[in-house]
Amino acid sequence: MPTLTVLGTCGAWPEAERAASGFLVEADGFRVVLDLGYGTLPRLLAHCSADEVDAVVITHGHPDHCADLSGLGRALTFGAERAGGGRAGRTPLYCPDGVLERVQAMEPSEDLREVFAPHPLPGSHQVGPFRLDGMLLRHHVPHAGVRLTVSGVAVAYSGDAGPAAGLGELAAGAQLFVAGATLQGADRDPYLLSAAEAGQWAADAQAKRLLLTHFWPGAQRSRSVAEAGATYDGEVLAAEEGTSLTL
Repeated sequence: MPTLTVLGTCGAWPEAERAASGFLVEADGFRVVLDLGYGTLPRLLAHCSADEVDAVVITHGHPDHCADLSGLGRALTFGAERAGGGRAGRTPLYCPDGVLERVQAMEPSEDLREVFAPHPLPGSHQVGPFRLDGMLLRHHVPHAGVRLTVSGVAVAYSGDAGPAAGLGELAAGAQLFVAGATLQGADRDPYLLSAAEAGQWAADAQAKRLLLTHFWPGAQRSRSVAEAGATYDGEVLAAEEGTSLTL
């Protein structure tokens, strides 16, 4: 069965003992990473080596979602040199325009395209056993929501997007909807989701389970779960670093 492992759960910057946005999705021995924000790389490497990552998907170019792509690139580059080998070929990287260039700006000497093979999002791709559908969603920078489907099982990930009609298509009937829940209470923003909005979108899309993530540092996560549960009557979970879910 496919599994999803939480690498990081914070928006903006990571709290102590936590990391920013990141997930590892596995099926049939194939590993896909969804976002690599601050502090996610060490947690990823606790599960697999850099050259065992089969594909990377980055939703957008904010550093709490992509900063550790730089570290993964270095691990692929210098790890292979030290080991005298490494993976054959470049690691596929699926991301919107501007992501690779932003991460490359942190790298003074190594060309990330030597270890990553970029593919565009939004768009649809076959990624190992997964069908990857990236959908344009509303945010401050170009942003793709992500839906991964394998053997009839779908996981949808809103990334850091705000409320928009594409969320309904993204999450429709998904076994798991991983949704940002940055805001609480009456706070609303066209570029971010609140916990209550995440619950409403999950309900409207008839998603089977809802996993809340992208919490503002210091936020009371149980409050987010309660607010999402007021608009969605399925199972609501708060993402926690290290948690693995069977899809």
